[in-house]
Amino acid sequence: MLLTLDLLGICVFAISGGLVAVRNQLDILGVVVLAMATGLGGGVIRDVLIGAVPPPGVEDWRYLAVPALAGLATFAWHPALGRLERVVNVFDAAGLGMFCVAGALKAHEFGLGPVPSAALGMLTGVGGGVIRDLLAGRVPVVLRSGELYAIPALAGAAVAATGVELGLSPEVIVGPAVVLTTGWRLMAIRRGWRAPAPRVVSQD
Repeated sequence: MLLTLDLLGICVFAISGGLVAVRNQLDILGVVVLAMATGLGGGVIRDVLIGAVPPPGVEDWRYLAVPALAGLATFAWHPALGRLERVVNVFDAAGLGMFCVAGALKAHEFGLGPVPSAALGMLTGVGGGVIRDLLAGRVPVVLRSGELYAIPALAGAAVAATGVELGLSPEVIVGPAVVLTTGWRLMAIRRGWRAPAPRVVSQD
């Protein structure tokens, strides 16, 4: 279950990275590099922090093949440039949901409690997107003022970590946790929901 979820998250995040690369008019190498960095970045950071070294992202051929193939597929069959923003958002939200849940479950497998597992799940979800945006020369989504990105990731990771801590099987908890994060992120984009921000007091 965890391997499947990890590879699915890598695949959809790699596609989002590839689409960003296409939109920035990178060549085929640039598309594949950005796809691999997006797909593997968060998971590698998580594995280093929990001591799962060397990380599967650099040791297991499947973890390298999936984002590379996803990048090549994106390069070959990307939609018209004018439609990419919506497609990138959908794949990014789906990758965020799968990755934050997979990250929380793996952290729990390594003996961490629900709180650190949820935090590492969130880091797994946002890490690849941060690397993608930095390589593409734009402000990472997670750092934009009021952007609901890390909060949905933390919520999904918390549901997954709490569920397995209470004895629920991963098969039961994965679906709701992924749907929570992905749905919240997409609704925030669609409806313009923003995270609370401090009120600016004018200094006259």
